[in-house]
Amino acid sequence: MDPIISKPLAPALASAAAPISQSFARRRAQQRELFWPAVLALGVGGFAIGTGEFVIMGLLPEVARDLGVSIPEAGHVISAYALGVVVGAPVLAVATANWSRRTLLIALMALFALGNVASAMAPGYLSLNLLRLLTGLPHGTYFGVSALVAAALAPPDRRASAVGLVMLGLTTATLVGVPLAAWLGQHWGWRSAFLLVGAIAMLAAVLVYRWVPDLKAAPGASPWRELGALAKAQVWLTLGIGAIGFGGMFAVFSYVKPILTEVAGLSVGAVPLVLALFGVGMVAGNLVGSRLADKALMKTIGGVLAWSALVLGSLVFTAQHPATAALSVFLLGTVVAVGPALQIRLMDVAGDAQTLAAALNHSAFNIANALGAWLGGATIAAGLGWTSTGWVGALLSLAGMGVFAASLWHARVHGESIEHKH
Repeated sequence: MDPIISKPLAPALASAAAPISQSFARRRAQQRELFWPAVLALGVGGFAIGTGEFVIMGLLPEVARDLGVSIPEAGHVISAYALGVVVGAPVLAVATANWSRRTLLIALMALFALGNVASAMAPGYLSLNLLRLLTGLPHGTYFGVSALVAAALAPPDRRASAVGLVMLGLTTATLVGVPLAAWLGQHWGWRSAFLLVGAIAMLAAVLVYRWVPDLKAAPGASPWRELGALAKAQVWLTLGIGAIGFGGMFAVFSYVKPILTEVAGLSVGAVPLVLALFGVGMVAGNLVGSRLADKALMKTIGGVLAWSALVLGSLVFTAQHPATAALSVFLLGTVVAVGPALQIRLMDVAGDAQTLAAALNHSAFNIANALGAWLGGATIAAGLGWTSTGWVGALLSLAGMGVFAASLWHARVHGESIEHKH
C-alpha cells in the first residue's frame, strides 16, 4: 500500500475494527455468562443418569433375592440398560437431527425420568429387563447433545474440559448419588432407588428449560447427513476403542459388591463407603483426563488404556484385603479419564455428523458395559471366582490398545491428522 494513502487510512481502519472487536468481546462475555448455568443444568441431568446407571450394580443381591434369580442373572438387568443406550443413541440422534438442542434435552430427560419410575414398579424379572432397556434409550443422545452444547459455549482450546465438566455430573453421581441410592435401596428396597433417580431427572428437565440456551441444530442438519458419520473408518475405530477398552472397568465394577463382601471380607454396611471412593476416583479421572486431552488428545487415550490394564490386572491380588481392595476400587474409578478424550476425538473425525458421533460415544461405552458385565459374569459362572473379573478387565484394556494402535496406523497410512482440532 502507498504510504501516502496508508497514513490517513490507518485511523479509519482502526476505527472500523473497534466495533468488530467490541462485538466479539461482548459475544465471548455472553457465552461465558451462559456457560456455567448451562453446564450446571446439564450436569444435574448427568447426575441423574449416572445414579440410575450405576446404582443397580450395588444392589444386585437385593434385586436377585426379590425377583428370585441368581446374582449373575440379575446382572442381565445391567446389560439390558446398556443395550437400550446402544440402540437409542444412534436412533434418537438421527431422528432428532434438526431439533433445537434445548427441546431435545428436555424430552430426553423426561423420558429417562418416566423409565425409572416405571422400573420401580416392575412386577417381575422380565418386565424389569424390558423397562431398563427402554430407560437406557435417551442416555447416549442426552450426553452427546450436552457435549455439543458445552463445546459450543466454551473457548475452542477448552472443548475437552467443557465436555469433562458435563461428564462431572455423571462422575459425581458415583460419589454422592450412587451411595445415597444404594443406602436407600438397602433400607427401603431397591425400587426406592429408582424413584429417587426419577425425581432427580425431573429436576434436571426443569433446570435445562431454565438455564440452557435454545441453540438451534447446525444449518443443513438432517438424518441423512448424520448417517454420513458411519462411512468414516476413524469413527468406527474410535468407537471400538471405547467399546472394547472401557469394558474392563465394567467387568469388575458390575460385581463390585460381592468382590468386597465375599473376597475382601467387608461388611455390607461398608460397601457404600467404598462405592464413594470409586466416585472420588471417577471425579479425579474425569477432571485430570479432560485437561490432559486438551493438551495431548491421542497420548491421553493411549496412556489411560495402559493405566486401565495395570489397575484391573492388579485387582486380582489386591482384592484379598479390605484396605487394598478399597484402594483398587478408587483407582478403578480413574479409568473414566478416557471418556472426554474419546468424545472430542469422535467430534474431530465425524465432520458434519456431530450429533450422531457424539451420541455414539455413549453407545460404545454401554457396549463396554454389556460386554464387561457379560464376560465377568461368565467367568464367575464358570467357577473361576470373583477376582477372575480382574483378568477379564485387563485383557479387554489390552484389546482396546490394539484398536487404538489400528487407529494410529490408519491415520498414518491415509495422511489423516491425529492432532486435537481447535
